[in-house]
Amino acid sequence: MSTSTQTHQQTDPANNQLGNSSDCSPSGPMTDLLEQDVGEGLSEKRSVEKVLAGAELAPAQSLWTTEASGSVQLRIDELCPEQPITVHQMFTNSVQKYGKLTALATKRGNEWEKVTFSEYYHLSRMAAKSFLKLGLERFHSVAILGFNSAEWFIAAVGTVFAGGIMTGIYTTNSPDACLFVANDSRANVIVVENQKQLDKILQVRDKLPHLKAIVQYSGSLKEKMPNLYSWEEFMGLGLEISDQELDEVISNQKANQCCVLIYTSGTTGSPKGVMLSHDNITWTAHHASKAGDIQPAETRQEYLVSYLPLSHIAAQIYDLWTGIQWGEQVFFAQPDALKGSLVDTLREVNPTAHMGVPRVWEKIMEKIKEGISQCGYMKRKLVTWAMSVSLEANQRLTKDEEKSFLFTLADSLVLQKLRAELGFSSCVKFFSGAAPIGRETLQFFLGLNIRLYEAYGMSESSGPHFMSGPNVFRFSSCGKVVPGCRYKLVNIDADGIGEVCFWGRNVFMGFLNLEHKTKEALDEDGWLQSGDLGKVDEDGFLYITGRIKELIITAGGENVPPLPIEDAVKQELPIISNAMLIGDKRKFLSILLTLKCTINPETTEPTDILSLEAVEYCQRLGSRATKVSDIIGGKDKLVYQYIEEGIAKVNSKATSNAQRIQKWTILEKDFSIVGGELGPTMKLRRPVVLQKYHSEIQSFYRE
Repeated sequence: MSTSTQTHQQTDPANNQLGNSSDCSPSGPMTDLLEQDVGEGLSEKRSVEKVLAGAELAPAQSLWTTEASGSVQLRIDELCPEQPITVHQMFTNSVQKYGKLTALATKRGNEWEKVTFSEYYHLSRMAAKSFLKLGLERFHSVAILGFNSAEWFIAAVGTVFAGGIMTGIYTTNSPDACLFVANDSRANVIVVENQKQLDKILQVRDKLPHLKAIVQYSGSLKEKMPNLYSWEEFMGLGLEISDQELDEVISNQKANQCCVLIYTSGTTGSPKGVMLSHDNITWTAHHASKAGDIQPAETRQEYLVSYLPLSHIAAQIYDLWTGIQWGEQVFFAQPDALKGSLVDTLREVNPTAHMGVPRVWEKIMEKIKEGISQCGYMKRKLVTWAMSVSLEANQRLTKDEEKSFLFTLADSLVLQKLRAELGFSSCVKFFSGAAPIGRETLQFFLGLNIRLYEAYGMSESSGPHFMSGPNVFRFSSCGKVVPGCRYKLVNIDADGIGEVCFWGRNVFMGFLNLEHKTKEALDEDGWLQSGDLGKVDEDGFLYITGRIKELIITAGGENVPPLPIEDAVKQELPIISNAMLIGDKRKFLSILLTLKCTINPETTEPTDILSLEAVEYCQRLGSRATKVSDIIGGKDKLVYQYIEEGIAKVNSKATSNAQRIQKWTILEKDFSIVGGELGPTMKLRRPVVLQKYHSEIQSFYRE
């Protein structure tokens, strides 16, 4: 690999053309433009200095810190000279503009219970007072363990107002995993959803020296115990704390201090606490959402459904903080959203924007395919025709080209109805993030006239650093860098692929109590090293090709990124649910496969029963298989031959022999969150799979 570096920032295309001017005379237009450019540069520098001089920031000597009470220098420059503000300042600005608008909506029985922005703000102040009454100390955490709800949001904002650090805990965490986060963040209070989550905390509370109270926000308390409060009891605790006392706590908060902790999923060791400052949150909520064309409520109030884990940065920045910034109306899905009820909520709400992780979009795709397969012959033909017309038109169309009559006909006759059945009749922005999404899924939704706008970033960049949107879209790209942010590619290879590095106001403060890990993540100049490999086209669109840690280096020394090969296998073989390539330090590549199957709606575990789509594929092959167990172990020769032929087709497109799959096997069960192979956002946890299926992998390489 070469060590060349490309550095880029969001720039005006007109400025890029200056160097192409042919007029180089001393008194010509070029000189005037250069003088103007220098003048603007000095003006921008002075404006940055003015912002820094006027900003009320805590003293800081460095761009990073690992202490909860630490402060950092902000990356304020001519690209992002905006005045830094705290979460409280962002909220009060929004209350002034959107106070009477509905902010939060919760389904109770058959009615939607709504809370305005003014009420939301005052409820957050009440929660803050109650946290202070319970003894929340400055820069200690309140850990929240539960499904998305108005109480989750109010507890989160109340924590920040009270000078604490808001920390989410995944609902899928074991008691020991909850213990780690609560202990590492020095939680004074833990807010839980229900008895199930409460039981986890009760198992480990004696090991939490900083814990002072537990609050349960849903369902009645089964038994009274010291320092355990219902939500109603909790909200009444702070009545004797004065507004003046709370305002004093708020006024001492600075934009370059920590207010949020996001814990990484810990696939390669213990989770790391990503420290985000007020400025990280408020700047990102403002700028990243604008890049995705999220509208402020004075233009049009956005409606969205909150259902993805709020302990993950993607949902938290999108649902919670951006919601406050732009006056969005957030509807909370039911806790069983991912077990099947999400589509009912979507139909009822009709969101204007919707975000899903790739696995959610894949599940929607599979559900639609099943529905189409059950239609009568003529209807099935009509839907297939309409989707093929839409796919072709969307792949051909540029942004400004007019749509054909045939495309308009297909959309109005068929596709609009299909989108309405999904609850997307009013939705104009569809986002995908948190993991790479496959080409098959992107193409399928283009067939429904839905463009999935990919966002790319990480917890350490407060969420998105690159965004796609209605005005910034290219198939299979993550879009362009968020305006105000910079990126560079380092160690670029012959194909133009290098490691993506970030710079901007969204870059985190550091990992809590982990100086070594923080120094690993940030280079000596303060650039965040993503660990992701990517390339950028001539128009500035980013394409992620894989992760450095996931890169397979064969025994022969060839570098093989697994994602493109896995994606190709799944596209060639629609019966396959998950595919994971093996071959690091091995003589050849092999692959683990799982079949598409139904999910137990209660436990979310994959069952032995094949999905309807998989059964239909089997029938086309002449197979009578209806269960995974009917196929595995070579029992179904027809299905095995079909998979063998599909892998041969993928191999025929390989760029070298080292990138060909030599062996494969079908596992007994599909990957799942419950099984541990998928993380909370359904991202593949490769180290877990390697460990769990060690014997199957070893069997590939026995002589």
